Amino acid sequence: MKVVRAYRIDVEGHDLHEIRDALSSLPERHRIGIINWDRYRYMPDVSFSAAYNRDLIFLRYYVRENFFRAENTVPCSKVYEDSCVEFFVAPGDDGYYYNFEFNAIGTCLIASGTSRKGRKYAIVEEMAKVLRMGSVGTEPVIEKAGIFEWDLTVAISTGIFQGPQIKDLGGRSFRVNFYKCGDRLRVPHYLTWNPVGTPAPDFHQPDFFGLMEFI
Repeated sequence: MKVVRAYRIDVEGHDLHEIRDALSSLPERHRIGIINWDRYRYMPDVSFSAAYNRDLIFLRYYVRENFFRAENTVPCSKVYEDSCVEFFVAPGDDGYYYNFEFNAIGTCLIASGTSRKGRKYAIVEEMAKVLRMGSVGTEPVIEKAGIFEWDLTVAISTGIFQGPQIKDLGGRSFRVNFYKCGDRLRVPHYLTWNPVGTPAPDFHQPDFFGLMEFI
């Protein structure tokens, strides 16, 4: 099982420009580069860096790919059909996990539950607890072929998680996985950070989550 260390950084939780710059200076980037399913061999160059402050998780994704699509603009729409990065996290031991999925222009799908079926989608107030800023703006883009580089910075408030309020992330560990996909791209792909041992692509597999340590 892989482990990613999230470092505490002293930044203002709502200043995404400052968060982005702080994440770019961290000593570690983690590659999302595992092909688990032989049918999908295309591998974009994808990595991420992770950090936190008292009650916010900070992520910055870095992507270089040959096909680019960002057509979904409505919250909780099918962003996984676009050029998409994802963060799945189980904060507790009750089997409940969250999926945070983002296309390159920052459209976000957030849902929670104990399995793929019957997931609860985030409401407007919950969506507001997840800030994001991409390098390619917010306008939709019909699929293009070429060489495209983009990044996305995200700040996730622990207030979105059910259960007792998390007052400080320091010293905690969450079970996580990170993904890159593009279901409707000309060449679909499904990459993971921690290996997933299923016969076909399936990111809703908490048994295959790795670990995020807030140090």
